[in-house]
Amino acid sequence: MHSLTLLGGHDKEGYPEILDVTLNRGDILCIVGPTGAGKSRLLEDIGCLAQGDTPTGRRVLLDHQIPGEGQRFSRGNPIVAQLSQSMHFIMDISVREFILMHGESRCLEPEEPLVERILSCANELTGEAIHGDMPLTQLSGGQSRSLMIADTALLSPSPVVLIDELENAGVDRQRALELLVGEDKILLISTHDPVLALLGDRRLCIQRGAVRQIIQTTPGERRNLAFLSVINKRFLSLRERLREGALLDFDMPAYFAVESETDKEEKEATPRV
Repeated sequence: MHSLTLLGGHDKEGYPEILDVTLNRGDILCIVGPTGAGKSRLLEDIGCLAQGDTPTGRRVLLDHQIPGEGQRFSRGNPIVAQLSQSMHFIMDISVREFILMHGESRCLEPEEPLVERILSCANELTGEAIHGDMPLTQLSGGQSRSLMIADTALLSPSPVVLIDELENAGVDRQRALELLVGEDKILLISTHDPVLALLGDRRLCIQRGAVRQIIQTTPGERRNLAFLSVINKRFLSLRERLREGALLDFDMPAYFAVESETDKEEKEATPRV
């Protein structure tokens, strides 16, 4: 499967939704809107490859074709993988055993180098180290989400990944998206986070249960993303300081002072006396 197309249905009052969007492998589509607007409903429509049989009346095409029943209802190798807002394991096994079991359920036999790569990638996403012999039930929310992101990227064959509000996961959000896109996934992410929203190629703005706007990320927004990314990294650094028991009583405004590229160019062009 190389592309996924979303076709509009109707809003909560029954008015038509103007929506015709095609995504290809490696694309990121962000979904934004107020709480209760219908972002999760859109993800659910995609998750079940809706064919006008959900409350919104939307349809989903694969490679511009109506998906067959085998694609819609496959349990072994589903087209769509979903990472929900909260994840809690109840299986009393180790992280390594879980990865191996997941591979077996996909009719794969992941070797130790792949298991170690999944663990390594998961540890790049969270500040709390994950070890292969750790019990699944002892993982924190951030560790669980990081493990599942790495597992989905490197082990799951699903070409489409849905993510609901990654900003609350306690993980390195930008690195998580880079990992998934690097594995040629189609990403759809519901978010309130400006950094994540601007990382997407396009974003859907939802109100009252329907998509009202489709916005292409502009060059100006890309420049602002670079600025916001620096701020985001400094926030992550503060989180690590807190975990290590450090004080945060230094000059915070100076810590977050970030020069724009224009400011730097003007400085460099000004002759020194």
